[in-house]
Amino acid sequence: MRQIRRPLAFAAAVVVLLGLTAGCGPGTPEKITLTIATFGEFGYDDLIPGYEFTHPGLTIRQVRTEQGGPYHQDLLDKLQKGQDLADVQAVEEGHLSDVLAQSAKFADLAKIGPADVKPGRWLEWKYEAGRGKDGKLVGYGTDIGPLAMCYRKDLLEAAGLPTDPGSVKTMFATWDSFFRAGEKYVKRSHGKPWFDSSAQIFNAMVNQLPVGYLDREDHSTLETNTALRDAWNRVTTAVKQGQSAGLTAFADDGNNGLRTGAFATKVCPSWMLGVIEQQAGVGNAGKWALTDAFPDGGGNWGGSFLTVPAASPHQKEAAALAAWLTAPEQQLHAFRVSGNFPSQVDAFTSPDLLSEMNGYFGGAMNGQVFVAQARKVGKPQYKGPGDGKIQETVVAPSLKAVEQGADPAAVWQQVLAGVHRLVP
Repeated sequence: MRQIRRPLAFAAAVVVLLGLTAGCGPGTPEKITLTIATFGEFGYDDLIPGYEFTHPGLTIRQVRTEQGGPYHQDLLDKLQKGQDLADVQAVEEGHLSDVLAQSAKFADLAKIGPADVKPGRWLEWKYEAGRGKDGKLVGYGTDIGPLAMCYRKDLLEAAGLPTDPGSVKTMFATWDSFFRAGEKYVKRSHGKPWFDSSAQIFNAMVNQLPVGYLDREDHSTLETNTALRDAWNRVTTAVKQGQSAGLTAFADDGNNGLRTGAFATKVCPSWMLGVIEQQAGVGNAGKWALTDAFPDGGGNWGGSFLTVPAASPHQKEAAALAAWLTAPEQQLHAFRVSGNFPSQVDAFTSPDLLSEMNGYFGGAMNGQVFVAQARKVGKPQYKGPGDGKIQETVVAPSLKAVEQGADPAAVWQQVLAGVHRLVP
């Protein structure tokens, strides 16, 4: 998921970036045009001219699609046809499994990329997520979406729940403590929901598991993965207690729920702060807060990668561009412009990042919060082809049915049947 956050008051000076990176990548004495395909806002618009300036003869054309869904469908169609691909293709984390399943159609960046680009540039889990089952490095990591929790201070206070940072962290320490607090909130607020959507909660819980919907042979695990069934039972129990508002995130009802205070807590990857501020509006400024805690440890939701299709006639030049765009300096610039949180280890010590403060969330030091949360993420969960479709077309609608009154046990059987229609 990629959202455009409020622009920050300052912008990176491209002149400084040029001075830092003028020697990056191979020279391009002949005239070459590279295309880079992105979606949403990557923050590259004023970086690209700087790279062209330090690489005479090189022209870069960015082709940007507004929405990620149509972009990725187009990418998969082009991969099937084997033509019309850009030299550098961005891929969002939620669609990465479909790309990694076709790793033969992409260059191995560990082999053709600049020699000084080492795995240690990135958080280990981000680097590993960009590798296929064959070990090929298909994507250089760009941004990430480390998870924290957002909550409405005024609603918690009105229900007699604590709002001070220490108590809130304890309340959100585990999923058990989170759901216990939700049960109290519903009772004390006379039936008001605790969170917005059971699908959002369940997705976060599943992503924390060592094994998700698919094993490494791309077979369904739902009938044998007891942790998945346990997560289902815990979430649907909370639904039956009235903890879910039954809304759809990013849809009209979910956005209206943010404006009207229809729920008290929300799963918050770093980019979600911009969504809340935009949709909840100025009237709710200062009511929302951010805590550097997430139930049962860390997690990630979102982020992207830059890949180089094997069909590119300029693979090494494309890899050099992708490497430069994913260097810490450029990713910090992208953060300043668009709010996309960097995945590079050196960026985490940047004073600009660590001093980032969000006034809408009561002065939360969101840079420090999300650096800490990013470091808590463990090994990336394997996601095979079809993983995203399972969540979007089977699990989310099924949880919606439970929110509308269906029996969770009966719906689980429908989930099993739906998944088996997608994967063996």
